[in-house]
Amino acid sequence: MEWFEALILGILQGLTEYLPVSSSGHLAIGSALFGIQGEDNLAFTVVVHVATVLSTLVVLWKEIEWIFKGLFKFRMNDETRYVINILISMIPIGFVGILFKDEVEAVFGSGLLVVGCMLLLTAALLSFSYYYKPKQKENISKRDAFIIGVAQACAVLPGLSRSGATIATGLLLGDNKAKLAQFSFLMVIPPILGEGLLDGMKLMKGEVIAGDISTVSLLAGFVAAFVSGCLACKWMINIVKKGKLIYFAIYCAIAGIVTLVLNSLNYGF
Repeated sequence: MEWFEALILGILQGLTEYLPVSSSGHLAIGSALFGIQGEDNLAFTVVVHVATVLSTLVVLWKEIEWIFKGLFKFRMNDETRYVINILISMIPIGFVGILFKDEVEAVFGSGLLVVGCMLLLTAALLSFSYYYKPKQKENISKRDAFIIGVAQACAVLPGLSRSGATIATGLLLGDNKAKLAQFSFLMVIPPILGEGLLDGMKLMKGEVIAGDISTVSLLAGFVAAFVSGCLACKWMINIVKKGKLIYFAIYCAIAGIVTLVLNSLNYGF
């Protein structure tokens, strides 16, 4: 992987991690276009995912600080309930990660047919959440946190947007728009950090080789993902507040159709 390829893919990862268009799907498409696969992809994926988590910490630092201040009061309060909801939301993705990790990794290596189909499903979800207007609730309940967590677990499939699935599910449940966007971005921090730590340990132990990717390329990808992630995170929170998700539904529908057409024409994918 050349440094300019890493730069482009890093920007792609940072933007699409927060925008509801599927970062995994776009990375798969970008990697296919550049002919990048195997070990290079694993090392790069670990680095850019850590970068986007750090961008979340930067953008939502006030909310994170609020949570920790409340936790250290060691009593049941709004902050403690928020953390409990995040822990509840992690149960489905933890279940999938422990029991179906190999199957998920196999899907990621199965070409762009799945990516195209899942982009179309993302478009359908975003469209439905845009037109369906349930009565809005002020706070995210434990039940809603679990259902949103199920949506996140389903979004391990490449092409099904994690932010799109979780935010659309929350909107369909009637959760507060502003709080939902923040919750969606905060709930992904523990799973991504955990996955990055496990993959990083595998790389260091030599269980998985890092490929031929250079330090310069990894650094370029990291910086690009971090900067673009900061911008996209702020942008997405404002978009959810204004309810403008239908434009991303249109984009995902077009991207899904194009991906399926290219895959059917066998353009080296």
